[in-house]
Amino acid sequence: MTNIGKSVIRKEALDKVTGRAKYTADFPSGEMLHGKSVISHYGHGTIKSIDVMEAKKEPGVRAIITGKQYPLTGEEIRDRPPIAFEKIRFHGEVVALVVADTPAIAKRAASLINVVVDPLPVVNSPSEGVSKDAPLVHDNVAEYEREEGVHPVPKTNIANHTKIRKGDMASGWAKSEIVIEENFSFPPSDHIPMETRSATAEIRPDGKVLITTSSQAPFMVKELLSQYFDLEVGKIIVKTPLVGGGYGGKASVQQEILAYLGSLAVEGRTVRMINEREEDMITSPCHMGLDAKVKLGCTADGYLQATELTYLVDSGAYSDKAIHLSRACAVDCTGPYFIENIWCDSYAVYTNHPYPAPYRGFSHAEVHFVFERAMDILARKLNMDPLELRYKNAIKPGHTTPTQVKLNRSTVGDVPMCIEKVKQLSRWEEGQLIELNERTVRAKGLACVWKNSTIPPESSSGAIITFNEDGTMNLMSGVVEIGTATKTVLAQILAERFRMSVNDIYVKMTVDTQSTPEHWKTVASRGTLMGGRAVLAAAEDAIRQIKEVASCVMKVRTDDLEIGNRRVFLREDPKEGLDFRDVVYGYTFPEGNAIGGQIIGRGNYILRNITYLDPETGAGNPGPEWAVGAQVVEVEFDRRDYTYKIIKAISVLDVGRVLNYKGALGQVTGAMSMGLGFGGRESFVIDDKARVLNPQLRTYRPVHFGEHPEYIVEFIETPHIDSPFGARGVGEQGLLGMPAALGNSLSLAAGVELHHLPLLPESIWRKKEGLNT
Repeated sequence: MTNIGKSVIRKEALDKVTGRAKYTADFPSGEMLHGKSVISHYGHGTIKSIDVMEAKKEPGVRAIITGKQYPLTGEEIRDRPPIAFEKIRFHGEVVALVVADTPAIAKRAASLINVVVDPLPVVNSPSEGVSKDAPLVHDNVAEYEREEGVHPVPKTNIANHTKIRKGDMASGWAKSEIVIEENFSFPPSDHIPMETRSATAEIRPDGKVLITTSSQAPFMVKELLSQYFDLEVGKIIVKTPLVGGGYGGKASVQQEILAYLGSLAVEGRTVRMINEREEDMITSPCHMGLDAKVKLGCTADGYLQATELTYLVDSGAYSDKAIHLSRACAVDCTGPYFIENIWCDSYAVYTNHPYPAPYRGFSHAEVHFVFERAMDILARKLNMDPLELRYKNAIKPGHTTPTQVKLNRSTVGDVPMCIEKVKQLSRWEEGQLIELNERTVRAKGLACVWKNSTIPPESSSGAIITFNEDGTMNLMSGVVEIGTATKTVLAQILAERFRMSVNDIYVKMTVDTQSTPEHWKTVASRGTLMGGRAVLAAAEDAIRQIKEVASCVMKVRTDDLEIGNRRVFLREDPKEGLDFRDVVYGYTFPEGNAIGGQIIGRGNYILRNITYLDPETGAGNPGPEWAVGAQVVEVEFDRRDYTYKIIKAISVLDVGRVLNYKGALGQVTGAMSMGLGFGGRESFVIDDKARVLNPQLRTYRPVHFGEHPEYIVEFIETPHIDSPFGARGVGEQGLLGMPAALGNSLSLAAGVELHHLPLLPESIWRKKEGLNT
């Protein structure tokens, strides 16, 4: 193969490194107005009054919008007012919106709005949310409009309950000679992409609504705006240029709604909303928190027999994506291990925290932290090497998943091979714990990972191919370029099928919902599978048309023809053929007659054999395949002051087939860095009134340059036969096991089991000293 597996330079690379790349906030738009949100400083309360008189006096203020009975929004449950109405449910919630001539005027006017609130008791964790006397964040969630398959519990804070019921629990516990029970937790945190969210809205006199947004889901923006405000869907046009990182956070639809309401208030004029960092962290959707309980049993020789799991997802004040996130917790609840008897309850629980969007890995890093820490605790109780325990129980073809899907070599990667390779790369046999001196030790922690995608069964993707007069090609796909180089990979797939240089493929980066084929959402590591299959279908359509024209000209059968190097030619004599430039806009005979016409290839792909989950047992096929891997984190830990340094982070991932080597390497190392930040540093600090105390990068601290460990990445290739060239998802997998592997290494180094993220030196000291954490 000439294009697949190679380290092809990204199509948008030159624009990005030279600063010419344009993002949503970079585009000018005539006489634009600017919106500014007024946000709540309370976690929970009743709005008594909103005084806007002083703000209205500011010159240049065009409109001030306060909460009223706008249609409720939300994807699976309509529970969220676009602007808080009567009640505030989280710190950072929008309570008013100012539209003004300049950003400075809008900000100044917003600061003059006085909101009087009567505070209410708060729900400060999902465990509090399910307690008997917990305040209700929503008076009765069961009264909200919701989608089929969503199961809220009336008069509680439970927005949804997903069940997994597999096997015979009584039998499983009877066979379990060793049993552990543990609790784990971590608070909400944030995605902190480089580009904060931004959106622009304009309402034309003919009723057209033009939205430009830094979204991972422009087609969902179009669909939801139509549903919420009863707009003609064909009159909504959403454009998304390059996106400066999303990590799932830009899959939610929020700021686009505010920009639309702002434009509506000023007779359709263009209104732009740009989040400041604080707003991006607490007003827009964040990364979920979790409280979890695990009971895990095995035989004396280490074979897993049964597990009971309870996952309480911190859904924040509104359910939005949390229902889907809690469902994903249940689907892959046990990690990549075969267990015959599973009982899992996963709940989306309202709290008075900012509400979550998907986060890279879609609940899987969170679940893996819980289950992989439990596996290490079980290994210690067994006095068994934790690597051996995982190898014994690794899921394989022929086994069934928690949702009772029987696996084969295509639908699941090779977990044992990943474990063997990471054992070699980490020099596991040299010892898991090494004393360096009287106060410093070096420790290794292991985690195994897997991930499928719990996406709707009808999810689809489309692609269009057109040709230029010189025979080069243009590719259009609804996949959003969020920094993953997916559109470059799509160009590689197309170039490989046409046997031509990828440099002869031109890719449209901007998505325009009026002219770009739809792609469901750019999430879940499914851009290559779905977008790639659509591109291959479009390629076959174009090739068929080219061969039909060429067969008439050359007077041969279409199946005698082949394509390559921008030519169509006889299979048995490649010198006999036509250049694409002579065919793709129709062929003209010497006497002037013409046949054919412009070649336009079109293709689509829809996922197959995906089913909804049974509401009582959880049985069903949630996605196309499980990508798997094994990861090790090695730390140096100071037993005197509890500080540590991450020395190495190692990932071995079964990616099916590497399509762009350096692209895949960059995706995995970037994800590993995010995972180490999530596990070791990043979290919201929330006080007893549910206020986030660190909504800025000065006090919310990710991993900085110069603090990274050595990253080691290797790939295993077990092809997924439904995917282009066998590729599996790779964009999220590098993150999944990092928090758990870090927790396992530090638990070993500190000599105490760590159950709470982030793994700060202070929290390790508190746990070691038996202090309240």
